[in-house]
Amino acid sequence: MGQILHGCATTTAALRRTIQNSQESLKEMASRYHINVKTVAKWRKRSVVEDSPMGPRQLKSTVLTVEQEAMIVAFRRQTLLPLDDCLYALQPSIPNLTRSSLHRCLKRYGINRLPDIKGDKPVKKKFKQYPIGYFHIDIAEVNTEEGRLYLFVAIDRTSKFAYAELHPDQTRDTTCRFLRQLIAIVPYHIHTILTDNGIQFTNRKKDKWAFMHLFDRICYQNGIEHRLTKVNHPWTNGQVERMNRTIKDATVKRYYYETHQQLKAHLKLFLSAYNFAKRLKTLNGLTAYEYIVKCWQNDKERFKIYPSHDTLGLNT
Repeated sequence: MGQILHGCATTTAALRRTIQNSQESLKEMASRYHINVKTVAKWRKRSVVEDSPMGPRQLKSTVLTVEQEAMIVAFRRQTLLPLDDCLYALQPSIPNLTRSSLHRCLKRYGINRLPDIKGDKPVKKKFKQYPIGYFHIDIAEVNTEEGRLYLFVAIDRTSKFAYAELHPDQTRDTTCRFLRQLIAIVPYHIHTILTDNGIQFTNRKKDKWAFMHLFDRICYQNGIEHRLTKVNHPWTNGQVERMNRTIKDATVKRYYYETHQQLKAHLKLFLSAYNFAKRLKTLNGLTAYEYIVKCWQNDKERFKIYPSHDTLGLNT
């Protein structure tokens, strides 16, 4: 755990160290670890196990001269024209200028994006305002060296409080255990849950005469309204989809895990940092748990316990 690997890497730091210390032939090592002989030869020559930095030391154009770049930068800053308009205006003076070389030049100088002008973009629609207790739930797949796990994620639409668990399967019973654990761990009452139409959450449409789904039964027993997204409309549950990506970007897409336990430990640390330390713009600079405490001060009837009891650190 903790290794930041190149996107196309076929070896880990431990395997690279093994290659460097081994006396076996290149062919034997390549056959044993199912990698290319050239890869074994490359790491045997090196004394370190980190990837070498790629790319040029200093960014510069292979097409444009220094004087031409200065002309482009000055023209862009003075006119604030879009990329294509700059291209058409500058091509008579710089015949070898192409659209891609112009874009790369502007990006090197940090002026590839024009400043936003008020009124030139459509107004973004905001989510309907709800009191805390409206949770989005979804399931995603993640992998470690030991195999596949299922990531159960829940996030409150209003407070942004997130909760997640890793399980070896995504059956109905596992989903219901996750729901019960979510209800128990959240310090306030949950009034609404939004999920997709998976069989873990609801009965199929053709099962008209089936008994109430266990997930719906738990919601009913706890006074929770269970809502479903439209079929083939995953963006309806976009908040939890985005949280899935945030968790994956911070864990499995960035680090290598040899065991499931390593991933579970890292996930627990990430959620603690997210809920108690990460300040969110949508909450006006508050953390998720600071916002929950603020809601408790304004509406204590929605809460089961005083939320400050769950805050990390000493109670002062």
